[in-house]
Amino acid sequence: MRALAPVEAALLFAIGGSLCAVTIPAFLKNLHASRMSEALQGLEQIAARASILSDSAPLTAAFPSSCPLTPASVPRASLQVDPPHTWDHPTWRLLGFAIETPHAYAFQFDSQNGPELSRFTAEAHGDLDGDGVLSTFRTGGSIQRGQPLKREILEVSREVE
Repeated sequence: MRALAPVEAALLFAIGGSLCAVTIPAFLKNLHASRMSEALQGLEQIAARASILSDSAPLTAAFPSSCPLTPASVPRASLQVDPPHTWDHPTWRLLGFAIETPHAYAFQFDSQNGPELSRFTAEAHGDLDGDGVLSTFRTGGSIQRGQPLKREILEVSREVE
C-alpha cells in the first residue's frame, strides 16, 4: 500500500471538506424540521379534542379553561423528560393530552368562553438550537351561537429557528 502524495492528500481533504460543508447544514436543518412534527401532531390532537368537547357543552363552557405553559420552561436545545405529574392540570386531562416521551416543545392552551362566542388557542413553543429564540406554532378555533365550530389555520413563526 503506497502513501498518498501531498497533492492527492490535499485533493482528498478538499473534497471531504466540501462534502461536509454541504451535508452537515442540510442534515441539521432536516433534523430540526423533523422535530416540527412533535408540535404539529400535538396541536392537532389538542384542537381535535377541544372541538369534540365543544360539541356537547353549552356555549358558555364550550372549551376547557386556560392552562399555563407546560412544562413551565421551554426545553432548550435538547429533548426533555418531564417529572411525574407535569401534565396533571385538569385541562390537559380533559383534552387527553400529555407527553410521556422525551420532547422538544412546551404547550399552552387558552380559552375564552362567552354567551355569544367562545374561542380557544393552542400553542407549542420550542428552542431547538438553545439560542433563546423560540419557534412558535399556533392554532385555534371559535364557535358562535347557532354556528358550527370554525378552526383557524396553523400559524408558524420561526419553524426551525
